[in-house]
Amino acid sequence: MTNPKKKKGQRLATTYWSLVGAGAAVIVSLQPVFADTIWNRFSNIMKDVYGQLVAISTIVAVTAAAIALLVRMISRNQRAVDEATSWLKRIVVTWITLNSLGFIVAYLQPLIAGGNYAG
Repeated sequence: MTNPKKKKGQRLATTYWSLVGAGAAVIVSLQPVFADTIWNRFSNIMKDVYGQLVAISTIVAVTAAAIALLVRMISRNQRAVDEATSWLKRIVVTWITLNSLGFIVAYLQPLIAGGNYAG
């Protein structure tokens, strides 16, 4: 009669090596998919995210600026007018900062390409 513990251990070993073989097959079959380097992929993802961020921030900035301008023009309370003016300045500075990040990165990327600063 066979020992149940031996049979269980053998089954566990067979299952383990089957999973290792299947994992190796998956890795080898996916290699062409990941032919692009991780940094190129990361760069593409960040460009997409930045593009979406700029689009959304522009819409939000225009909406918030319109509200601040309306409060500034309609309100009779000087404190509300001052706060609306302050918010308008913050909105403009933040929008300019977010939009200029793309220009800064586009300008600096050729300077530090490949990790070798050529300046």
